[in-house]
Amino acid sequence: MEPFVTTILFALGGAAFIRSGWVIVREQNSAVIQRLGKFQRVAQPGFHFKLPFLDQVAGRVSLKVQQLDVKVETKTSDNVFVHMKVSVQYQVLRDKVSEAFYELEDPKTQITAYVFDVVRAEVPKMKLDEVFARKDDVAVAIKAELAEAMDNYGYGIIKALVTDIDPDEQVKRSMNRINAAEREKVAAQYEAEAERIRIVAIAQAEAESKKLQGQGIADQRREIARGLEDSVGALNKVGINSQEASALIVVTQHYDTLQSLGTHGRSSLILLPNSPSNASDMMNQMITSFTAANLMGNEMKQHQLMEGKKEHPTTHVPAVEDEPLNVQ
Repeated sequence: MEPFVTTILFALGGAAFIRSGWVIVREQNSAVIQRLGKFQRVAQPGFHFKLPFLDQVAGRVSLKVQQLDVKVETKTSDNVFVHMKVSVQYQVLRDKVSEAFYELEDPKTQITAYVFDVVRAEVPKMKLDEVFARKDDVAVAIKAELAEAMDNYGYGIIKALVTDIDPDEQVKRSMNRINAAEREKVAAQYEAEAERIRIVAIAQAEAESKKLQGQGIADQRREIARGLEDSVGALNKVGINSQEASALIVVTQHYDTLQSLGTHGRSSLILLPNSPSNASDMMNQMITSFTAANLMGNEMKQHQLMEGKKEHPTTHVPAVEDEPLNVQ
């Protein structure tokens, strides 16, 4: 039994010896191998051999892209304190794994220090509005500074992003009030312009309406005059003179008006006095008035004719009789 046990022990020892001589490295990782405490080499992803007991894996380094979020408080040139959040994306360079493993004890602290330094150097040169408008410039400056500094330590800077700018709460309220007032000003200008356009449109429409209304009234009166002319002519043909015809037309229009009022049950117009006998009285009065006006007109014409004869008595005297007087 003793030789068998010894064989098993030797077999197990040999297996352990061989197992301690290989190294398996996962994808996107690197293994740092040391020999008796001194850096030997970097094992890339895959299967590797090392000297048992002499070589050992000092550590494994991830080659994946990592992100570090840094919050910085700084002041702008117009004395406004802001909190900025900067996101830095970085990774260990594949050909500088040993530098990344040995040079820096805490790379995140180192990156954070550089971010603070760049932000507090760039932002105080800008006003608050410029910080919002030129945040990409700040991000570019951070990346340039970090890339130059961290390359020596085996770290590559992929991207630097300014993801948040947070001023003091009172400053944000003031900015919101300014923006609201500016927008209200623009809205008031647009509303005033719209009101002006509406007023102009109403005025133009009213002017056009008045113009058309005037044309309609003129056309209406023209047609009424033509109708009256035709009516008077037709009445003259049946032996009714102009005065009687005009009186008859006026009476007819009077009754037409009364009829139109009767068709509207809600009309509040009252004609006083108004009786059946008033129509004949009105017609007689109008005929008498027209006749009197006609007589007065004829007398005035005769009077003017006689006055003209008195002012020019030689108008009808023969020229031979007037000649001696003209010679003297």
